[in-house]
Amino acid sequence: MERPQGIPLSSGCYLFRSADEKVIYVGKAKVLRQRLNSYFLVDANRSDKTAMLMQDACSVEWIVTASEVDALVLENELIKAHQPRYNLRLKDDKSYPYAAIDMRQDYPSLYTTRSPRSKGVRYYGPFAHVSSLRSVVGELQSAFGIRSCTESKFQMHKRLGRPCLLADVGKCSAPCVDKITRADYDEIVSQVSDFFKGDVKKLLSDLEQSMVVASRDQKFESAAHYRDAITALTTASVQQTVVLDESSNIDCVGIAVDGFRSAAVALQVRRGRVIGRQVLLAEIPFGNEDESLAERILTNLYQGVAEIPPHILCNMEVVNSLAQDFLSRQRGSAVTLTRPQRGRRFDLMSTAIEDARNVLQRDGLRRQSDHNVRSRALVELGAALGLVKPPFRIECFDMSHLQGTNYVGSMVVFIDGIPAKREYRHFKVKLSLGSDDAGAMREVLHRRFLRVVEGNDRGIEPDLVIIDGGLPQLSAGLLAASDTGTTHLELTALAKREELLFRPDLQEPVRLAPRSEALYLVQRIRDEAHRFAITFHRSLRTKSMVADELSVISGLGQSRRERLVEHFGTMASIRGATLDEFSALTWLPRRVAQNLYDHFHGVQATQLRKD
Repeated sequence: MERPQGIPLSSGCYLFRSADEKVIYVGKAKVLRQRLNSYFLVDANRSDKTAMLMQDACSVEWIVTASEVDALVLENELIKAHQPRYNLRLKDDKSYPYAAIDMRQDYPSLYTTRSPRSKGVRYYGPFAHVSSLRSVVGELQSAFGIRSCTESKFQMHKRLGRPCLLADVGKCSAPCVDKITRADYDEIVSQVSDFFKGDVKKLLSDLEQSMVVASRDQKFESAAHYRDAITALTTASVQQTVVLDESSNIDCVGIAVDGFRSAAVALQVRRGRVIGRQVLLAEIPFGNEDESLAERILTNLYQGVAEIPPHILCNMEVVNSLAQDFLSRQRGSAVTLTRPQRGRRFDLMSTAIEDARNVLQRDGLRRQSDHNVRSRALVELGAALGLVKPPFRIECFDMSHLQGTNYVGSMVVFIDGIPAKREYRHFKVKLSLGSDDAGAMREVLHRRFLRVVEGNDRGIEPDLVIIDGGLPQLSAGLLAASDTGTTHLELTALAKREELLFRPDLQEPVRLAPRSEALYLVQRIRDEAHRFAITFHRSLRTKSMVADELSVISGLGQSRRERLVEHFGTMASIRGATLDEFSALTWLPRRVAQNLYDHFHGVQATQLRKD
């Protein structure tokens, strides 16, 4: 692709297109000429994402905007419209319920919904649990008498001249039969809106004042109604969690990243209460290279939102003030964007981050439990690697060591896209010394492939062997297969940084499509192998450290050392044990117990600690 001419010096957005005229990337720039020229510079330090983009792009066009904030807004709209493969892919989470007030009706109704999309409807939330939301709506009906029926039911009772059962039990003010004026009903709608905005204290104060006035005027039936409304409103407000002081009106945006996926949870806090929650899921192409992740998430969360609080908390640093300028313009006044470091706001941020992590975990479990998704991932992976059939049984190998010591290997097994943990295996490397990853991998794979040759209960042939590493590890796998006569096995090596799959019979590595189920599956398998290897390595390292420290104590052989660790659990507990605790062990001679105590608490040990 040639460098275009006549690029303006103003701010704006640019769109890269592929050979078929499809938009593959949308970006923004304060100065278009400077930003676009940077794509055409040959720079060894430029990211893999940029290099791949320039390989796929055949043309570029741009749109000039009045300011950089306008470019940010336009960029967000263009990404939503085109869904380019090299941009973050953000999607709203629609699985949580909202409270809705339909302002399109003469007498607006209150109801719950999971699709906050209709114009002219006010939405509040989302709420974490639909049961709690329904309870809140029920109490608000008791407190204020706002209607909850459908428009067709409302018109039916209007024709009949008789209200429904909810009016008889005091949960509806019956506007269908003109039992309430339009002005009074509008006041009810305003009060319900104030409740969802967190203004509970003022509503309770107004109701208490009305109750006192009604009681003083001996209108006891009205006073009882206000009393019941106060009880209902208090019950409803309990559903809103108090997290900060009553003067706090903030949003707390927690962002969690897991490889190519990200989730953001925005907790809406009004007058110190959590009144709503919004979730965004993002798929990040080619790893977390996009420094503007927080900026893009904030733009998606708040574009077109009328009510933005003056303070927004976020756990990710925003690279510049552009997001803050955008938020301030959306609100119409200044918005501060901060990252809390301590106190109650830090605790709230920790809650939002943990919630975002749970969203990622639930999304992963959902995809894993969906048989159609798993089947598609296996078919995509088999086709990309040129396999004869989709890989039903996949084995992945990873190595772990500490400066060449305690070398261990791990094998994790996925059957039909699901972890088969009973099939997992650990390998202690015996022959390879130093930091010879390839040599250690060859030893582990040699021992595994021998099982295939022997054909015993652990000799089930894998449909695909994934080796964590690059070309050296693939070569080690091929040597192990040649040594054991298992060259028919399908091998591939996964490069960690670039997510490339190397195959023995291909000149170029295989790059799985971004956001594909196959790529997601391979990442999960690789991460599981890494976790399994690290866990085993840590346990070995701990045992090795314990053995080294206890082996110098006279009379404490291997058997006694193992029983000692089993009894106390940790080295810290052994170091802190008293002489009576050592002597209480019936299998430990008195002399050895004294040696143990002296080693950790004797004169020599005390002197060492002083030094």
